[in-house]
Amino acid sequence: MNEKEKMLNGLLYDAMVDKTLFDERIRCKSLCYEYNNLHPANLDERKSKIKEILGKSGENVFIEPNFYCDYGYNIEIGENFYSNHNLVILDPGKVVFGDNVFVGPNCGFYTAEHPLDYETRNKGLETAKPIKIGNNVWFGGGVTVLGGVTIGDNAVIGAGAVVTKDIPSNVVAVGNPCRVIKQI
Repeated sequence: MNEKEKMLNGLLYDAMVDKTLFDERIRCKSLCYEYNNLHPANLDERKSKIKEILGKSGENVFIEPNFYCDYGYNIEIGENFYSNHNLVILDPGKVVFGDNVFVGPNCGFYTAEHPLDYETRNKGLETAKPIKIGNNVWFGGGVTVLGGVTIGDNAVIGAGAVVTKDIPSNVVAVGNPCRVIKQI
């Protein structure tokens, strides 16, 4: 099994030794650079470029620059998606957003994880766990979502939250670590 196959299967892998993964990251980061430097009024080119970056997306996807991701092909976005400035999606693992998702500024979705054991970590090995976001979810500014998390439909995640565990549908959740404070 090569490093990309290991990555896609959630196994320990080395992203730095695999030429395919390196080339895919450079391609994606180049596309993000192009996207982030488009004129804000050039909406058609922005729409075309974001579709080139993402693995799958609905027709109504709007991401304010700056936007950064690792591979792009592991990101799936549904219809009616909006993200404010400075969205970061580290996507060696799959990241799936449902329909009608709104993301505040300075949010991050991180599927990459590094071993706690320093000897393994120092070898450059990492793993990736998927993130799944339901429909009608709203993220306040500065939210961080870690790998392995699922957020249910109609949830509201308060500004500054660090989501380390699954969040059910129809709730407001806040804090670090993020916890449910109210049913909707």
